[in-house]
Amino acid sequence: MPSAMLSRRMTITREFFTSSHISRCRRRNSSFLHIVKADQTQSPAAMRVLLEMRPALDGHAGIPQETRLLFNGLRTLRGINVEGLIQSSSHVLAKGLPTVESRWHAPLTRDKQINRLSRVVVSLQQRISNAHLAAVGMTTRRLLGRQERLSRFEATHFRDFIWRMLFARTLPYENFDAVTCADFRVARVPWTAMHRCALLTKKLGYALYPRLDTSDYDVLIVETPYPAIVAPSTTLVVRYHDAIPLLMPHTISDKVYHQASHYQALRNNVTRGGFFSCVSDATRSDLLSIFPQAEARSTTIYNMVSHHYFPEESSPARVPEIIATRRNDRIPARATATEGSLRDGGAPLEFLLIVSTIEPRKNHTTLLAAWEKLRTERFPNLKLVVVGMLGWGNKAIVKKFLPWIERGELFVLADVPSPELRLLYKHAKATICPSFGEGFDFSGVEAMRSGGAVVASEITVHREVYGDAAEYFSPYSIADSARAIAAVIAPERRERRLELVAKGAVTSCRYLPDRLLPQWQEFLQKIRAPGIAATKGMRT
Repeated sequence: MPSAMLSRRMTITREFFTSSHISRCRRRNSSFLHIVKADQTQSPAAMRVLLEMRPALDGHAGIPQETRLLFNGLRTLRGINVEGLIQSSSHVLAKGLPTVESRWHAPLTRDKQINRLSRVVVSLQQRISNAHLAAVGMTTRRLLGRQERLSRFEATHFRDFIWRMLFARTLPYENFDAVTCADFRVARVPWTAMHRCALLTKKLGYALYPRLDTSDYDVLIVETPYPAIVAPSTTLVVRYHDAIPLLMPHTISDKVYHQASHYQALRNNVTRGGFFSCVSDATRSDLLSIFPQAEARSTTIYNMVSHHYFPEESSPARVPEIIATRRNDRIPARATATEGSLRDGGAPLEFLLIVSTIEPRKNHTTLLAAWEKLRTERFPNLKLVVVGMLGWGNKAIVKKFLPWIERGELFVLADVPSPELRLLYKHAKATICPSFGEGFDFSGVEAMRSGGAVVASEITVHREVYGDAAEYFSPYSIADSARAIAAVIAPERRERRLELVAKGAVTSCRYLPDRLLPQWQEFLQKIRAPGIAATKGMRT
């Protein structure tokens, strides 16, 4: 890519993450009602969007990262007012502030408002009510035809909480004002309670989902199939990441619950006219193979890559330091390698990198066997660096890691900050993406953005997302995996590696905010267009 074009694209990306939408911050000394009236006066035709923030409470990468980037990005678009929906997976939340003043009760004094908001924060981190009783209450209200009301969370005094709990793990500090001045709503009943209520009533003949009062919003965007019914005036948009719980149920945890909850909620969303923004064509194809009637209401908008990943000059001499300081202390192994021993000889450390949760679907065991084969046959000094949290079913995988960890040849890292991960991507001989199934797979795109080479399993979504910027192998063949890796890291294959790096720099630009946010604006405008809400039909 010409340097001028690359410079321009990096400038646009920086502008996205330091956008002037900070100016949307409102005067926090004014009352909420005054704020709402002022906003309505300034932008009477603005689309009102509520975005589910629950995934952002947990984890760094994947869906949590996408949630943060999407919230921040949509708030930069003209004609769209975005607020966040705060809900816990497992905790009953305290009631926030009323959305309108009551005719029958005196307004809350400021101290009582602060107390309520403070209790919301506490309830996200500590149980204050019984979730089972809350589910019973929710079911009763649903049978009586009542809705689940959303209360308001005003962030004025709780900006530290909003920033550190929801956004800091992905966004740069420059976005602090932009996201902490946003408005939020609170859904009290836990997300899992909504699912379990439907699964329980399904046994009695009909899956009963609560009705969420979203009448203040034109659109509700959720990050997974959502276990609730929105108001008639609200369009539901499901950010559909993958159909793995249905098509690969043998690879998920708590199989009975997760398969059933995914299917029933997805079916409810489809039959009630929800729209679907899929993260890849492969994911959309999977969705339509299950629910072909959703074709006209589905489209593909790829995930955005984080601003943390970009090409930069860096020294491989820092790799041993990162490995030594970011080791996962939950792995019960006594590693013999130290930072000093990793630096022995002064030559850059030669290593393969995999970045993913340690669970069976990610296929660490095939990579491990291929790496062992490569070490035995040709690359005796090649290390393996695994970055990721311990997922379900990790024990059998970790057991195979242990002998190599104790010999100082394999390293499992956790909580690696993005700047350090960017350096690992760049200086790895290759980043390996060996998964059996994915909806998108961020790690390969992040590696490409960071100037690294990618070797990936030949599953459909990898072919789609990575294109010709990766070397491919069968995830079921150790020999083919070793072949593909050697085809990139062998000294005589240096030109092939440089070719992949160059192609990756171009391919990964498809996932920058300036490419994807216009697609979001077009999509949201289409589902809001006259007649769309009534017919619930679209095709992009």
